[in-house]
Amino acid sequence: MLRGLLAAGESVDLVVSRASRLTLLDETGIAFRDAHWREDLREWLARGADGKPHTFDTDVEGVRHWAAGDLAAGPSSGSYPAKGMLIVPASTACVAGVALGLSKDLLQRAASVTLKERRKLVVAVRETPLNGQTLKHLVSLDEAGAVVLPASPAFYAGATHIQDLVDFVAGRVLDAAGVPHDLYRRWEGELGGGSRGSGH
Repeated sequence: MLRGLLAAGESVDLVVSRASRLTLLDETGIAFRDAHWREDLREWLARGADGKPHTFDTDVEGVRHWAAGDLAAGPSSGSYPAKGMLIVPASTACVAGVALGLSKDLLQRAASVTLKERRKLVVAVRETPLNGQTLKHLVSLDEAGAVVLPASPAFYAGATHIQDLVDFVAGRVLDAAGVPHDLYRRWEGELGGGSRGSGH
């Protein structure tokens, strides 16, 4: 998703929560450190979902990093210019915090600001199954104007690698945000197109 935003020429305000740092380290082996965020981000973007090198020609100059604990950061204010916010991935704890307006960290505060300013908020929840309380929180976010977008890949686009499935979800998030991309093959109203496109 970050690669898609940068490729589209979008500037990005990046907040990496404490929980997402643990997930990133566990799933990719990459440590995201505030003091070395540019190098860590480049390493992150240079890898595919399978851990193999990924083609990434765009610089990260369009990215501005904010520490998750910095509640005085730009995105914590409604006067800070922003088109919207994408929370990817969103844990159920994050969903609850945003739905309840807790503002315990910059991620939650920026999401609350995004909703109050009537800007686009896309929440890509990735956990499953979802209990009743989380479902209520997701309904609350929907009613507040957010787009609830489960991280559910589709198979009609002819995926042959894990990266294809990841790109599909990233592309759907970018679609919801109105950002143009070419991350996946779109549905064209013809059954069997995915299997033909993948060579099966």
